[in-house]
Amino acid sequence: MNIIVVGCGKIGTTILESLVAEGHDVTAVDNRIAPLNDITNIHDVITVCGNGGDCETLEEAGVEKADLVVAATGSDEVNMLCSYLAKRMGAGNTVARIRNPEYNDGSLLPMKQHLNISMAINPDKLAAQELYHILRLPSAVKIETFSGRKFEMIEIKLKEESPLVGMPLFEMRSKFKAKFLICVVQRGEEVFIPDGSFVLRGGDKVGLTATHSEMQKLLKAVGTIKKQAKKVMILGGSRTAFYLAKRLIAAGVDVKIIDKDRETCEHLCEMLPTVTVICGDGAQQELLMEEGLAGMDAFVSLTGMDEQNILLSFFAASHQVPKVIPKVNRPELGTLALQLGLDCVVSSRNIIADLLVQHARALENSMGSSVETLYRLMDDGAEALEFKVKDDLRLVRIPLKDLQTKSQVLIAGILRGRDTIIPAGDDVILPGDRVVVITAGRRLNDLADILK
Repeated sequence: MNIIVVGCGKIGTTILESLVAEGHDVTAVDNRIAPLNDITNIHDVITVCGNGGDCETLEEAGVEKADLVVAATGSDEVNMLCSYLAKRMGAGNTVARIRNPEYNDGSLLPMKQHLNISMAINPDKLAAQELYHILRLPSAVKIETFSGRKFEMIEIKLKEESPLVGMPLFEMRSKFKAKFLICVVQRGEEVFIPDGSFVLRGGDKVGLTATHSEMQKLLKAVGTIKKQAKKVMILGGSRTAFYLAKRLIAAGVDVKIIDKDRETCEHLCEMLPTVTVICGDGAQQELLMEEGLAGMDAFVSLTGMDEQNILLSFFAASHQVPKVIPKVNRPELGTLALQLGLDCVVSSRNIIADLLVQHARALENSMGSSVETLYRLMDDGAEALEFKVKDDLRLVRIPLKDLQTKSQVLIAGILRGRDTIIPAGDDVILPGDRVVVITAGRRLNDLADILK
């Protein structure tokens, strides 16, 4: 597809890199020449230097032939104007990055309709959503949800003493009396879609699928369940902190936010009256201890500095805080933090990139069983995709054991109305189902792509 990405900051560049890796023809637009030069040194893309809210710039970028325009500048207003103009000038679909909480309340839907925006993305809100899910199930290092939270996939890191270690997968469901599926395993640099004879080892990162209740049952049975966080300290009063705190207090969690900017603190006090807001420098360890860090169930570091988020998370972990999560946008620093011992990091850049890849694949394949949800797993070594099934005679009403599927592909779940099916060989796919597929080393656009 022909795609234009307007705005080449951190988010825009990550989106661009993901779309280029997918094989799309991408044009980058920014009003600064330096980031455009950096992009052309690495990627084979067309660049246009200019204002994305200007008709002449969009015309030079080829907007009339664009299948998708992604407006990801630092200004919500420019993004909305760019999307509106792009659609009026002939672009097929538009995506706008809209961060301001005032725009993300009740006015977002009518605004999208009036401006003809296909999709609005809010990296801060999406990052807060991922953080909330992890705090709700702290045993996981990552949680992905499908079909409105009816079905979950979690990643956990196995310790040497885990009862799952040394056991073939085919024995597990009978032993632990829970309906679940181990569908992907990362061992060092290798990623596996395991069969029934696969044996887990300590240190493996394991992807599990199940309903929420069955997942809780399994984690309790294997002794890895941790209690939900009821006291959470958040460092940094960012938009992500605001969205996260709002969700946590609605769930009855005691929240404390620390930020050194007085104006930010006053704004948070006004918007979140039940949250304790401390004006001070959270990088000072004495302040964290004075504010009760050691008694917290979780510590979330959301400052604008990746390095500070990582270091203070290690400090919190050293004081036995059960769950620590830094927000880390630079991939190399996120990988380093995990290698040094943190079990979990969150990146809004990666969340947005996954969402745009999902959207692009769905647009490419609007006639088939299109991609409804897409997540990258296991440090990008695998993907989880949710497809809505149409009446494809190659797939439907055939027992799964009789389907000739490609290697490194696994059907991990079937969602049928209100029922969630952890599939076995005799199960079948029906029209209207939603099917979750895990794949390693393959790019799937359509559910039929799993077949040989």
